[in-house]
Amino acid sequence: MSELTKILLVDDNPEYVKDILPIYGYNVCCAYNGEEALNILNSGRCFDLILLDILMPKLNGWDTLKMIRKSNNYKDIPIIIVTEISDVQKMVAGLNMGADDYIVKPFALPNLLARIEAVLRRSKSLCGKASVKNVTIGQVNQNNSLTKREKDVLLLVTQGESNKAIADKLVLSEITVKSHLSSIFKKLNVTNRTQAVLLSMQMNLVEN
Repeated sequence: MSELTKILLVDDNPEYVKDILPIYGYNVCCAYNGEEALNILNSGRCFDLILLDILMPKLNGWDTLKMIRKSNNYKDIPIIIVTEISDVQKMVAGLNMGADDYIVKPFALPNLLARIEAVLRRSKSLCGKASVKNVTIGQVNQNNSLTKREKDVLLLVTQGESNKAIADKLVLSEITVKSHLSSIFKKLNVTNRTQAVLLSMQMNLVEN
């Protein structure tokens, strides 16, 4: 039997996620604030993924994220921010600080599970264990590369353009734009425009 994926859940109110993830085959360890999370990581325990809340006592998620990324011992563990903060600038700031993804509470469970699997596929944990399907970032790019037209569409999406505006600028029909977006979502393993924008920025898929 393969070893369960180990997740460090850092949240001062972890009950729902803590209870639900083991049902889907994840081994979950809980920390109720940033200080406790760092103590667990400093103990030498290995994790494949960290789910990090932002609004916590003692040490908030922003400072915890910064300290994790500065560490020589566990800086490479992928991190998904899971928070009630929905401000786009905060999302971008979180990604720039080193988060691998950003999920806003309240979230649909399928979305959380999909994002966890997507990050695990793109990443390799500190332990050196390959992700669930042994797919690295390079393989994802190679096997699911966007076409030139899809990149054009995605660039305009990152600039906040509507489907109609994209169609006008690229001289396409709105139906064609929707078709391109459907293909982009499938290739990037996302379900909506916001996720596509965040992933695009994270992986530098388009150039402004």
